[in-house]
Amino acid sequence: MEQKKEIFADGIGQIHFAGNMVRFDFVTLQPNEDGKAPTPAVTERIIMPPQGFLAAFNSMQQLIDKLLEAGVLQKNENAANK
Repeated sequence: MEQKKEIFADGIGQIHFAGNMVRFDFVTLQPNEDGKAPTPAVTERIIMPPQGFLAAFNSMQQLIDKLLEAGVLQKNENAANK
């Protein structure tokens, strides 16, 4: 079986549009020596055309809907009222 590269990220630091492409900067949290909160550092960047971004967004929305249905996530009704 072909082995695939796995990339870990704590989150997305920034999403921006430049050069007609959508760019995701993925970050990992780096510890600070002084005991303060970890600092996010960009470790990877994914670049895709707008059509790919929309397809990825739709896939993520479908997964969110399934997680809500399964009870893994719960809607925050207070966030919608702000």
